[in-house]
Amino acid sequence: MKFQCLLQLLYLKCPFDAIEIINLPKDLEKDTTHRYGPNTFKLHRLPVPRPGQVLGLVGTNGIGKSTALKVLAGKLKPNLGRFKNPPDWQEILTYFRGSELQNYFTRILEDNLKAIIKPQYVDHIPKAVQGNVGQVLEQKDERDMKSELCVDLELNQVIDRNVGDLSGGELQRFAIAVVAVQNAEIYMFDEPSSYLDVKQRLKAAQVVRSLLRPNSYVIVVEHDLSVLDYLSDFICCLYGKPGAYGVVTLPFSVREGINIFLAGFVPTENLRFRDESLTFKIAETQENAEEIETYQRYKYPTMSKTQGNFKLTVVEGEFTDSQIVVMLGENGTGKTTFIRMLAGLLKPDTVEGTDIEIPEFNVSYKPQKISPKFQNTVRHLLHQKIRDSYMHPQFVSDVMKPLQIEQLMDQEVVNLSGGELQRVAICLCLGKPADIYLIDEPSAYLDSEQRIVASKVIKRFILHAKKTAFIVEHDFIMATYLADKVIVYEGRPSIDCTANAPQSLVSGMNKFLSHLDITFRRDPTNYRPRINKLESTKDREQKSAGSYYYLDD
Repeated sequence: MKFQCLLQLLYLKCPFDAIEIINLPKDLEKDTTHRYGPNTFKLHRLPVPRPGQVLGLVGTNGIGKSTALKVLAGKLKPNLGRFKNPPDWQEILTYFRGSELQNYFTRILEDNLKAIIKPQYVDHIPKAVQGNVGQVLEQKDERDMKSELCVDLELNQVIDRNVGDLSGGELQRFAIAVVAVQNAEIYMFDEPSSYLDVKQRLKAAQVVRSLLRPNSYVIVVEHDLSVLDYLSDFICCLYGKPGAYGVVTLPFSVREGINIFLAGFVPTENLRFRDESLTFKIAETQENAEEIETYQRYKYPTMSKTQGNFKLTVVEGEFTDSQIVVMLGENGTGKTTFIRMLAGLLKPDTVEGTDIEIPEFNVSYKPQKISPKFQNTVRHLLHQKIRDSYMHPQFVSDVMKPLQIEQLMDQEVVNLSGGELQRVAICLCLGKPADIYLIDEPSAYLDSEQRIVASKVIKRFILHAKKTAFIVEHDFIMATYLADKVIVYEGRPSIDCTANAPQSLVSGMNKFLSHLDITFRRDPTNYRPRINKLESTKDREQKSAGSYYYLDD
C-alpha cells in the first residue's frame, strides 16, 4: 500500500513522462517448456520454426539454445517443468494448442520427420566417426551432393585424410557437409562458423541456406552476428540467467532481432535484460591531430619467411602506440606467422646471407590454440604469471571485472570450458607488461555478448595503457569494432601470400572485401556492419561504385 501511495505521489510531483516503468528479467513461474530436475536449468517457451525459412537463435552461453534445439529435433521430450511425472505427447500437444508449435510437433510425431543436428563441439567428432573424409561422405550421401559440397566447402584437399587428422576448421566444414548431404526435414546447425575464416563462413552460410525447401525447417545457433544476419530469415532471442533459466522471445525480423539483442531491451515485453546497449560507433577512438603527434612511432622492415612450401612476404610498415591493428585474411595466409615473427619466435629469411633486423619489442602473445596444462586454480595461475596486474585496482576494473574472471578464481584451470579458458587467456595476455600485444582470435569459444565485452576490454586497455595491439579476428563485427588500422593479406593460402602495410579501416576493408566479392552496409540504429545479400540492389550499387565497405555516417 505504502509503495502505491509513493508511486502516486511521484506521479503528482513529476512532470509529463519523467517516470517510465520497465520490467526486468525474473524467474518465471509459467510457460516452462523443460526442466532437467529440481533446482536445475529450465527453459521457458520455445522458438517457433517456420517451413521454408531459416530461424536464427541468438543469446549468451548457457541460456538454453542447445536445449531448445534438442527439443525441436524431437531428441528431448519437453516435460513442461514436471520432471517427476513427465507428461505424455498428447498432453504436450494440448499444451501447445493454438500455436504454430502444435502443427510442428504433430508433424514430428505423425510424419516421422527426420532431424539432423550439427553439434556445437566439432572437436568431439573424431571420437565418434572412424574412416576417411571421402568414405564417410559417400556413406551419408542421400542427395547426390557430395562432389558439389566438397568444392563449396573446400574438402577436396582433405578427401583422403582420416577424420582424426583434421584441423578445427576442416572438421567444421566436414561436419556441415555431413549434415548437408543427408535427406531430412529438419536441419540444425549449432555454431557453424567457429574455426572458419571470413570467406569460409560465408560459403558455409550459403550451403546452409541451400538446404531450404518449401516444407523443410532450418534452425541455426550462431554467435557471429554478421553471419547470423546473412543466414537467417527471422530470429528469436534468448535471455535469462545462464545456467539457471532461459526465456525465448517471440520471433522478430532479422534486423530487429539482432538489434534487440544488442540493445538489451525487448519492446514487445517491455523488458530490459542487459544494463547497457552495445553500439559500434567508429569515431570513438579518432583523436585530434595534436594528440596523435605525441604517440611513439614504430617501424618494421620488409621481410619474408619460407616454411616448407609456404612463403610469406611482409611489406614494411609502421604503427603507433594506442593503436589496434587488425589482420584480415583467409586461414593459411600467414597471419600467425607474422605475429610470431614480430614476437621474435620466428626468424625472417636471410637476404643475401645477412640477417634482417627486426626491432626488439617486449611482446605479450595470446596464441590461437590454448591448451590448459597448468595443474592448479586460476588464482594460482594469475598469481604466478601476472601478480602485479591482477592486484591492481585499474586492471581489476578494466579487465578482470568485465571478463568475469572473479567467478573463475577457485576453479581448476584444466576443468575450464573453452569460453572460460579464452577469457582467462585474454586476461593473462593483457596483464603482462609489454610494448605490443599480439592476440590471435580472441573471439573463439565466446558467445556474442562476451565477444563484444572482450572487444571493449581490449580497446579500452590499449587506449589507456598507450600500447599497440596486433589482432587476428574472423568475426567481422568484432574486427570492425576493434580496428584502427588493418593489414590485408593477399595471395594463395598455404602457397605464397603477402601482408600489406597497415592502412586505414575503410580502405583496408574495401580491399579485403573486394577479394571476397561481398559488400557491407551499416545499420542506422547501432552502426553495426551488415552483409548485403548477394545480387541485391544495395550489393550491385556498392559494387559498381567500388565501395564494398560502406560508411554512411
